Amino acid sequence: MDRPLPEKVRRRVVALTSDALGGLTIAELPAPVRQYARFTPARRAKFGGNAMAAGLENDPVFRSRIALRLREQLPDLCGAVEEGAPPPAADPVDVAAVAYVLRPAGWAKLVAAAGEEAQRAQAERAGEEAQRELARLREELAQARQAARDEAERARQETASLRKELEGTHRKLRSAQADVRRGEAAVRKLQAELDSVRSAASANKAAADGEARRLKSRLAEAESALESARRSAREGRSVEDMRVRLLLDTVLDAAQGLRRELALPPAQSRPADTVEAVEPGRMSPKDVAARALSETDPALLDQLLALPQAHLVVDGYNVTKTGYPALPLEKQRLRLLGGLAVLAAQSGAEVTCVFDGAELAAPVLLAPPRGVRVLFSQPGQTADELIRRLVRAEPPGRPVVVVSSDREVADGCAAAGARPVASALLLRRLSRT
Repeated sequence: MDRPLPEKVRRRVVALTSDALGGLTIAELPAPVRQYARFTPARRAKFGGNAMAAGLENDPVFRSRIALRLREQLPDLCGAVEEGAPPPAADPVDVAAVAYVLRPAGWAKLVAAAGEEAQRAQAERAGEEAQRELARLREELAQARQAARDEAERARQETASLRKELEGTHRKLRSAQADVRRGEAAVRKLQAELDSVRSAASANKAAADGEARRLKSRLAEAESALESARRSAREGRSVEDMRVRLLLDTVLDAAQGLRRELALPPAQSRPADTVEAVEPGRMSPKDVAARALSETDPALLDQLLALPQAHLVVDGYNVTKTGYPALPLEKQRLRLLGGLAVLAAQSGAEVTCVFDGAELAAPVLLAPPRGVRVLFSQPGQTADELIRRLVRAEPPGRPVVVVSSDREVADGCAAAGARPVASALLLRRLSRT
């Protein structure tokens, strides 16, 4: 052939070869085609088309085997092609594909004629499609022109209607403009009268405001002086009275405690003292020394709280985060306050629990348990500072016990006269309740 095989003829040759491969064994196929032998005919034509086309062109034995299969599948068409008289009604592409595989005398002319026939048929189909497309476009153009004429007519009618409405609107607008001018004249007159009234009112108001500010200033000074005097008198009287009364109660309870601890005899003799008998052993200094306890013994806290007028101050979050840090803050507070309520009831001591206000995301709605005072530090203040203020507020001589494992808090409270103990000691004591 003096030109490449037409594309349609080539695709038909590959399709016929793909169908014929099913009747051949692996050994009868060229090496490049064997990998596509197990594919379906459609997959063989898609993936092995080039290999099959090359085998037909370069391998006469393979081409003869395919030709044998074609004679079995298309006997009439193959016979007519080999005789040189293909049926006039046969598809030119099929005739060219069969001629390419069988290769009878003059097969190249058959292939070329089939290619030209296919191109002519394709050109005819393209021309018919172009004619149909042209007719469709002409019809659409006619419809578009008619729609444009209809739209133009509607636009003319709407324009005439709008022109009439516009003329009526212009008349109304001119009337409204005349009314507006008359209204503006009246407004200007009223505005002038209002400005004069405002000027007079402003002058009167300025005088009244000056007098009111002077009177408010004098009243505020008088109220401030009165409140300051009342606060000074109230704080001085209440704080001093409270401190003196608390210190007096502490001294009295301490004296009674010393009487019990030292087992002092009564001030006057009793008749029973003259009766000879064996008296029970009295506590010696050695026995008192034997009562010393370890800093980790929970009984030490009981001894400290047994002192007269003892005040227990607890660093709340320091204790809870030492004992049960995995719980949420709300549950930590409730668990600690429950244990402190039991301890306050057992010991009778004053108990104050301090929490850091900076840990709060919102105000806490909490009902303090009986016998326990609950305090939160103010914004900008830590719980450590609040604890030190509570210790400094106590009168000298009153026993104050501060529970915190924070070394800075413990040292500061000890310097102020309080007795610091570790948080672990309180946790051990609460575990016994």
